[in-house]
Amino acid sequence: MSNKVTPAALPASFEEAMVELEQLVARMEAGELPLEASVAAYKRGSELVKFCAGQLDKVDSQVKVLEGEMLKPFASDAAGEADE
Repeated sequence: MSNKVTPAALPASFEEAMVELEQLVARMEAGELPLEASVAAYKRGSELVKFCAGQLDKVDSQVKVLEGEMLKPFASDAAGEADE
């Protein structure tokens, strides 16, 4: 019998990836995992982060197309007026 961890499939959605990532982080922070399991969890977390970043990039591209490349920064003039 092998102790190798088979790679898990990518999640079906951004939300599923975030839930799994949050669970992994919570388990790692709680110190529940032995060393080998921690390394596997870190590797899986890296895969999930890459998946989420890719999903966000796709959505960002879609928003830019929808907005006709006319996106403006979120900074408002109110922030500048508050300093005066």
